[in-house]
Amino acid sequence: MLYVFVIGAGLAGCEAALAIARYGIPVVLKEMKPQKFTPAHKNPHFAELVCSNSLKSMRVSTASGLLKKELELLGSQIIDVAQQTRVPAGDALAVHRDEFARRITEKINRHPLIRVVNEEQQDLLAQDELCIIATGPLTSQAFAAKMEEGLGEKTLNFFDAAAPIVTNESLDTDKVFCASRYNKGDADYLNCAMNQEEYDRFYEALVHAEVAPLKDFEREEFKFFSGCMPVEVMAKKGKDTLRFGPLKPVGIIDPRTNKRAYAIVQLRQENKNGSLLNLVGFQTNLKWGEQKRVFRLIPGLQNAEFARYGVMHRNTFINSPKLLDEYFRYKRNPNWFFAGQITGVEGYLESAASGLLAALHLVRLVKQLPLLPLPETTMVGALAAYISKASNADFQPMNSNMGLLPPLALKIESKQEKKEKLAERAICDLGSWYETYKTVDSQI
Repeated sequence: MLYVFVIGAGLAGCEAALAIARYGIPVVLKEMKPQKFTPAHKNPHFAELVCSNSLKSMRVSTASGLLKKELELLGSQIIDVAQQTRVPAGDALAVHRDEFARRITEKINRHPLIRVVNEEQQDLLAQDELCIIATGPLTSQAFAAKMEEGLGEKTLNFFDAAAPIVTNESLDTDKVFCASRYNKGDADYLNCAMNQEEYDRFYEALVHAEVAPLKDFEREEFKFFSGCMPVEVMAKKGKDTLRFGPLKPVGIIDPRTNKRAYAIVQLRQENKNGSLLNLVGFQTNLKWGEQKRVFRLIPGLQNAEFARYGVMHRNTFINSPKLLDEYFRYKRNPNWFFAGQITGVEGYLESAASGLLAALHLVRLVKQLPLLPLPETTMVGALAAYISKASNADFQPMNSNMGLLPPLALKIESKQEKKEKLAERAICDLGSWYETYKTVDSQI
């Protein structure tokens, strides 16, 4: 019997395995947890969320919202489970991490066409074996070495950083208040307002705080990816960098003064009952004692209890434009596909999207049908185009963003209207593509 191997049970691997099995093709899913964990993962379940529990905005006129809509149209199981485990977060889609991972794991384990093998993959598969390699940003050293040897291409490393989590009950309720920026959503964010004196004191402490030493496996040259840059690194770029970034005060009025604050720190609900809160934009590699000292300078957090401190970890990705085509397929062997952050897509849903796309293309390969290139007017198609067509001289990971989409035929002055029209076009084009995908042959 023909089996498709999926290596790695992160978001990309789980999405891929479930999609392939949906079309009646047996899957062997190999995952090294719980026998072995990466430096960042702690949960034994699949599809563990590490950096944040937020999957970003639901508004279709945003890049993240459009990506969610496209994934929903393509039958994404990750989106389905995310909706089932959603926690309040304004107009963003945030999930209960443990429940999300548990339900994904349950779906995988209960599927009659998916067989899970809990062991570390230490070698590349045979040339004639169909597989999707989705080993993630923390691919084991053993398998990374085999990929470098087998693909003939050095992998690149950068670092992701996760934000700390504090308990709700430890906050000073006289100094924090509920509000969503520009009153969008249901005011599910808690806000800590700073005046200039408070911000200056916090800033000086932050830029002079001691960072944690890198582990042995991280003692190599690295690059920070701007989408997950540690807050202390961002702060050192300039005193006002944070005020124009994660601490921007625009769109929020401090009810104590009825004025806009000098800076705003936002806290996002981490679980369903709101007992845990994530410091938005505070990915960090500060020592744990330094995190407590510095972040307690934020008004309202002076007695904060840290349920989890921020951490930083390695991310490995391949030079995809040199190695992969627009189908996430290895150019030198059409039986091998790649998916997830190892391809250079950055973000949870971007990873899931790449897993789903690789799976859909692989299904047609199994059915001996021609592969269908995705319209680059769609967010999923634009991401596929980026990882296969970007410059391979200095390839860097990419989030979904409206800048990836080709311009509209008609010029539109309003930025918001332009985004809405781009989204309308993307949804229409993807719908047409998917209908063709499903109806070209009755086998699919």
